[in-house]
Amino acid sequence: MSSQKDHATTGGAPHGSHREEVLMQAIVQNGYGSTNVFNLAKIPRPKIAENEVLVRVRAAGLDRGTWHMMAGRPYLLRVIGFGFRRPKNSVPGIDVAGTVAEVGSAVTKFAVGEPVYGMSRGSFAEYAPVLETKLADKPANLTFEQAAVVPISAGTALQALCDSGHVEQGQKVLVLGASGGVGSFAVQLAKALGAEVTGVCSPGKQGFVRSLGADHVIDYTRDDFADGSHRYDLILDIGGNPTLARLRRALAPTGTAVVVGGEEGGDWTGGLGRSLRAPLLSRFVSQRLTMLASKERGSDLERLSGHFQSGTVTPSLDRTFSLAEVPEAIRYLAAGDVRGKVAITVSTAEGRS
Repeated sequence: MSSQKDHATTGGAPHGSHREEVLMQAIVQNGYGSTNVFNLAKIPRPKIAENEVLVRVRAAGLDRGTWHMMAGRPYLLRVIGFGFRRPKNSVPGIDVAGTVAEVGSAVTKFAVGEPVYGMSRGSFAEYAPVLETKLADKPANLTFEQAAVVPISAGTALQALCDSGHVEQGQKVLVLGASGGVGSFAVQLAKALGAEVTGVCSPGKQGFVRSLGADHVIDYTRDDFADGSHRYDLILDIGGNPTLARLRRALAPTGTAVVVGGEEGGDWTGGLGRSLRAPLLSRFVSQRLTMLASKERGSDLERLSGHFQSGTVTPSLDRTFSLAEVPEAIRYLAAGDVRGKVAITVSTAEGRS
């Protein structure tokens, strides 16, 4: 990836220039509720700002955040600016992988035709706009479907382990929610960084978590990770709901617990209340309790690329669905059966995959 590309060869139209409106297929959400708020429709292809790239979408990733935006819960999401009666962005989806179709006038890192992946504004569509800073070159050894499930989940795992958890070689790391999207990346990354990893999951997913490289697996229906028999230097609490007291019982005296998310806590705040209490409690105890507010950064994908290229980390792709099957894909995710990640395969009118 060069630091400067010749825009004369990209074919990108200057921002604000006139062009004939082109339609594309997309999933459109005009309200909050169940999967019936999603409709496959023809809408205008998005125009890009000077610092954006228009990506011809080959595949999109599905994560739990898409469900939250579909349902409009917790309600705090609406209050803080995502849209009170309906989402501000009518096309759902963030994770994206595809090829560059057009570049803005200020973009220097990418040119038309390059395979890329990153975090977009509406990836459940044939074309999606992406800020240059939220995009990276797609690793050559990943398919578009594999690459599409990486950005949010793997980026969150990286930030939780390294930026918040400060993981070190030889440490004992506990991953709650090890079979999910973020968890499946966290287990592999922690192993690649030299940690001894214990994963917590349901009984039917123990084999999957072991296949990720976990040294130990705990079935949460039979065993209690916080029974005091083991202490961990770092705990990643991904989508769980243990009390902070239980997390502390499993932590080493100076260990760190990173609360990545949670699916409990009510319709208004969800798991956010517990996340906010963690750093407050941390001021009064020897253990470090913190929350992760993950960021969308293309630079994280660049940090991860070496792991993908070497094979120390591989996206765990459970199933793929077509664009028209997005409602079915979300129901499958919500049922809790997914091992790793789910991708949406998108074919465009130009050069079907």
